[in-house]
Amino acid sequence: MNAGRLTPEATRLDDAARAGWLYYVAGNTQDEIARKLGVSRQSAQRLVAMAVSERLIKVRMDHPIARCMDLGRALSDRFELRHCDVVPSDPDAPDLLTGIAIAAAAELEKTLKSPEQKIVSLGTGRALKATVEQLPRMSCPQHIVVSRLGNMMQDGSASPYNATIRLAERIDAPHYPYPLPVLARSPSELAAMQSQEAVQNTIALCRRADLSLVGIGQMDRGAPLFVDGFVSAAEMDRLAEAGAVGEITSWVYDRDGRVIDCDLNARVASAPLPHAVALPVIAVASGEAKLPAIRAALIGKLVNGLITSEATAERLLL
Repeated sequence: MNAGRLTPEATRLDDAARAGWLYYVAGNTQDEIARKLGVSRQSAQRLVAMAVSERLIKVRMDHPIARCMDLGRALSDRFELRHCDVVPSDPDAPDLLTGIAIAAAAELEKTLKSPEQKIVSLGTGRALKATVEQLPRMSCPQHIVVSRLGNMMQDGSASPYNATIRLAERIDAPHYPYPLPVLARSPSELAAMQSQEAVQNTIALCRRADLSLVGIGQMDRGAPLFVDGFVSAAEMDRLAEAGAVGEITSWVYDRDGRVIDCDLNARVASAPLPHAVALPVIAVASGEAKLPAIRAALIGKLVNGLITSEATAERLLL
């Protein structure tokens, strides 16, 4: 092929390379590839297949993907994970959520494509909100979306990072909000609230969830619990003294992934954290500030899956 001359074959190979990158690197569905390349779904399928048959993937994408796959396998082996997906990091923006959100959306889409009813339970946070925004619109009335924790801020307003309602709207599925605040005022108030039939039903759905996606929060002045006003500075100091390093759906745990016996956890209204379960509970999290929290969650088996960035995976394996 003459350099500088664009032949039909060269154009076809270029389209195949783009389709291969979108499918294998960015985690796009074939429908999304078709839309982005302006071709039919059948053409998108053929282009992805051509990327494999012409060995374009090996030539153009093997190096960055291989490194991430190696990291994913190493994390799975070390922490006995059911699922681990590591996406390339941008050196100039190592904490960028887009990559892990795309990967998490692709994993979620696999479950949602089932014709049989599936229960999806979600935590809250920026990573999960970004995940839902990367998901294509689908019609999935057969599935159930359920929240693992309340959506109410301290002042009574709704959390801006609630993912459950957004997901339900995006896939046209029924959803079950968690009908309690994030924290009760006392253990006795919590017991009374959790005795309600609606709450018991929501907790039961969370326990049976076929896929659970959760975020992980650090325990410092940037922690969502502190920033959103659920925990005061004095309470944060007490939690630090008790060894708190992270939280999942407001359940606070120590460096070994053990939920701490403390006043805060005695008032957490979220669904109980699953532990050593067969069903997938996948954390969507990355970033330097979250490293101790992510590592502790993996050690304590509070999650059995992880979707994270290359930079975070490397640090977790040190």
